[in-house]
Amino acid sequence: MGSGSPCASCKLLRRRCTKDCIFAPFFPADDPHKFAIVHKVFGASNVSKMLQELPVQQRGDAVSSLVYEANARMRDPVYGCVGAISFLQNQVSQLQMQLAVAQAEILCIQMQQRHDGGGPDDDVDVVVPPSLVAAGGADHHHHMTVAMQQHQAMVAPEDVDAFLMQNAAGAGAIPAQLMGYGAASAGAMGEPLKRESLWT
Repeated sequence: MGSGSPCASCKLLRRRCTKDCIFAPFFPADDPHKFAIVHKVFGASNVSKMLQELPVQQRGDAVSSLVYEANARMRDPVYGCVGAISFLQNQVSQLQMQLAVAQAEILCIQMQQRHDGGGPDDDVDVVVPPSLVAAGGADHHHHMTVAMQQHQAMVAPEDVDAFLMQNAAGAGAIPAQLMGYGAASAGAMGEPLKRESLWT
């Protein structure tokens, strides 16, 4: 900064902001909160040492990562951003399971239609309605579970697996969760997602 106003770091630490201040390019004076939260979590001396050990072209990305981690750590002091990542990974896993169950339900409906003589003989690509994937909550889990139980009563599990293998070429890659569907589908829908707010 030199002749101008001190950067957010030097202003907070009450020191003179020199021309070669390592914080000045990343912590402008008009955004004091950015440095304050990084300083609170990591400490100014640790951040300074970290930046000095990095090439100049990588320091901007490092500061962005530090700011993100500091904000996550303030919101979740125990797990930080790891807690957010873990929650999102768990959410993805549960949604993938819901998708697999929805695909199995569609295949069961197609098989029942063929057995009743109302469906086409050609293989049919499995298209999952977005509403089935996006839907959530207790009602969705209840309706899906009831529907799967009804289809299980109509179609034998071994018939489902045979149908999946027969239609693998036409329907694309069959999710691993669908094989052995008859034995596993009863517990396919887990408990509804539960997580305290990550950002409070």
